[in-house]
Amino acid sequence: MLPDGEHRDVWITDGLISLDPVPDATTVFDGGYVLPGLVDAHCHVGIGPKGPVDLAEAAVQAEADRDAGTLLIRDCGAPIDTRPLQEREDLPRIIRAGRHIARPKRYIPYLADQLDHEEQLPAAVAEQAARGDGWVKLVGDWIDRSVGDLAPLWSADVLAEAISVAHRHGARVTAHVFGEDALPGLLAAGIDCIEHGTGLTDETIAMMAERGTSLVPTLVNIENFPSFAAAATKYPDYTAHMTELYRRGDRTVAKALEAGVPVYAGTDAGGGIEHGVLVDEIIALNRVGMSPEQAIGAASWAGREWLGYSGLSHGAVADLVCYDEDPRKDLSALRHPKRIVLRGRVVG
Repeated sequence: MLPDGEHRDVWITDGLISLDPVPDATTVFDGGYVLPGLVDAHCHVGIGPKGPVDLAEAAVQAEADRDAGTLLIRDCGAPIDTRPLQEREDLPRIIRAGRHIARPKRYIPYLADQLDHEEQLPAAVAEQAARGDGWVKLVGDWIDRSVGDLAPLWSADVLAEAISVAHRHGARVTAHVFGEDALPGLLAAGIDCIEHGTGLTDETIAMMAERGTSLVPTLVNIENFPSFAAAATKYPDYTAHMTELYRRGDRTVAKALEAGVPVYAGTDAGGGIEHGVLVDEIIALNRVGMSPEQAIGAASWAGREWLGYSGLSHGAVADLVCYDEDPRKDLSALRHPKRIVLRGRVVG
């Protein structure tokens, strides 16, 4: 059993883990390594390469994640209502963040609620907090074509009010941020998490570490920055900026890790990223400085705890991924789950 490395038997009863023997139990896995179900903390069930998809296609996306061992998804903004998928016991648990909140022409078309005036943000946050499962997703920055580069969408005072509203509604707030300029205002306003974070500086990393603000760097998506830059050559400042953010991306995340910023695994699956590639993100986190065990934890027991789920304790939900080989010795072993148990039932 990981993370503690203890050799022991585990039983499942009524969908929960039992460390006490269960009479007449059927053995479904023996002699290998058991992890708490994997976690993709930045995933978009409901978004395809051309925009929103229907529920049937969203279910196929969730199945791809499940079959790779991802049993808990923080759906980091979706344009469709995926609540019917939460009712399916054969699909990963989904923690929904509602719809992205952005400004007109300041995000990918058709994916976000676009506010004409930034003063509408607190009310929009309250609405999405009511629709979601404890998370709200803001677009913190995006290209502003009037200046030809990344720029913040919201002023500091509006952000402070909006994040306070979310917290009063029992929701945490996260934000898409590529560049540098949006980060100080978001962090000062008390945001709970930053997505991507390629524009983090020594100063904003220190702010995150001091406040305990989490980072989900989506390293597999950052690999797309060169193509983003190449597609926007009519905006040379943006092209140069995205190229530089990509160049220093690994070092930026490494600095955040060194400073003690809590970092979790997320793929940004949906749109340009395929579902089911969480292992690629785990390997990338190892590349930038996490030990193999830390990288696995960021996508398993640590990620589950952050999102309010237990690991392999007595009475915890029985979401398990089983492997013949020790993934701490070779992370690629995570690509080959032997058994997948979701809600106490073998699904793979």
